[in-house]
Formats: sequence, structure tokens, C-alpha cells
Amino acid sequence: MKTGNSTTVTEFVLLGISNIEGLETMLFVLFLTFYVFTLLGNLIIFLTILASSNLHTPMYFFLASLSVFDIFFPSVNSPKMMVFLVGQSRTISYQGCASQVFFYHFLGCTECFLYTVMGYDRFVAICHPMRYMVIMSHRVCTGLTMGTWLGGCLHASVLTFFIFRLPYCGPNEADGFFCDIPVVLPLACADTSLAQMLSFTNVGVVSFTCFLLVLTSYTRIVLSILKIRSSEGRRRAFSTCSAHLTSILFFYGPVILIYLCPASSPWLAAAVQVLNNVITPCLNPLIYSLRNKDVKLALRKVLLQIVPPSAV
Repeated sequence: MKTGNSTTVTEFVLLGISNIEGLETMLFVLFLTFYVFTLLGNLIIFLTILASSNLHTPMYFFLASLSVFDIFFPSVNSPKMMVFLVGQSRTISYQGCASQVFFYHFLGCTECFLYTVMGYDRFVAICHPMRYMVIMSHRVCTGLTMGTWLGGCLHASVLTFFIFRLPYCGPNEADGFFCDIPVVLPLACADTSLAQMLSFTNVGVVSFTCFLLVLTSYTRIVLSILKIRSSEGRRRAFSTCSAHLTSILFFYGPVILIYLCPASSPWLAAAVQVLNNVITPCLNPLIYSLRNKDVKLALRKVLLQIVPPSAV
């Protein structure tokens, strides 16, 4: 079942989002706005953390990593999708499709691991505050971050190998606006049961394991917070976790709907994918800046350095 000998499909045709006839221009402007705001928002958060010495702590180190991720993740599919919306060719090469699958799952899995690490960071900060800087040392933070990227790369490599080792000899029309496992696998002209089982197990096990680890961290966190006698202390402890919990909700919601709960219609599936690919990366800068006094203060200082009050 060697791809080089049995694959005759050299490109795929992405059918795009169904039932949007006449809305292409409006959707293009909407998606472009979200995409530009995502790039600028996450770049500003990253540069603010980089330029502010008081933000050089483990929590903001991971937040900077998340901002880098949120710059790359929507860039895998959004530009191609917007090209389709303005009436350009809907085709994507075989190699381009494989690249989309790889980078989509590489970055998606990396985010999953990163949220888990951020949950552990909050657990150490609240449950072991006196030992926080010792446990979450610079070496540990760097190792954990590198581990998230290496783990995501391994996860995506396994998935991409098993999906694209199958022969694709036609048809080549993919029911979606970008290449993903549920879109590509039905086009294979061979038994896909093994690939389906491996992809479901791989995605499901990784997501479920990370979710359980995050749940375990926050169970311990809640138990520790409830022991705090001061209501103000409890409020501050909960506020340090609220942004991360909000991001977790936006991340795992689409993942569950896409891979664990089959959508009832193609339009709903596309809507969930748009939420996951376009909207969620755009919301993270707002979530972490609006609900974090340190980030807002540092951002204000950086902006004042760039645009002095006398220039306004």
C-alpha cells in the first residue's frame, strides 16, 4: 500500500462551507477581520510579555507560548479558506493537503498539552505557593514547553503517516474547507478501519488524558481555595484561574463536537470548525488581557513608550 505506487490523486477539491451562496464577500471580510485581529492581538501579548520584566514569570512564559501558537494555528487554514471565498480555485495539492493535516494536528495537540501544563502551573502556584519558583524553575518551564511541541509533532506525524499511506485514486472532492481526517479518509479507495481506529484513539486518548489532568489540577485547586478563610483571598485565587478555565472551555468544546460527537449537519460541522480555527484564537488575547491586571498594566506601559502622551 505504498503511496508512491498506488496514489493517482494529485490534488483535492475542497467543497467549502455549504449553503453560503451570496454570503461569500461578507464572510471573507468577517474572517479576514478575525484573522488580522488574531495576529495583531497575539503578537501584542507576546511582545508585551517579552518587553515587561515583571511578566517574566512561569505563568506568563506559558502565556507567551500560547500566543505564539495562536499566531500559527489559524494560519494553517484561514488564508486558503479566504482565497476560496473570493472565488479562486478550490483545489489543494496532495502534498498541501497532507501538510494541512500535519500542522493542524501538530498545533492542536501542542495547544492541548500546553493547556495541561498551564493547569499544572496554576496548581503549583495556589497549592504550593512557597515552593512555586523552585518547582517551576526556568529549566522546568523550558523543558515542559519543549515537551509540548515535541509531543504535538509526534502525535501529528503518526496521524499523517497512517492517513496518507492509504491509496487515493478518486473521487477527490473533500466535503470541507480544509483538509482534516474526517474529510480526507472517506476518499481513500481502501479499507480505512485501521486508520479510523488509530486516528480516533490517538485524538481521543490525547484529548481525554489532557482533560483529566486539567480536571485533576483544578480539583486540587478548588479544594485548596476552599480552605482559605478570607473571602478576598478566595476571590483572588479564583481570578488567577478564570482566564485559563475560559480558554479551556473554548478549546475543548469544538474538539468534543468535531471528533467525539458527530455533527448533525455539514453546516453545523463547518460552524464548529470555524469556531475552532478562526474565533477561538482571536478570543484568547481578549480573555487574558481583559481579565488580567498585570497584563493590562504592562500593555499600557508598552503603548505609552511607543506613543508618548505628548503625541496624542
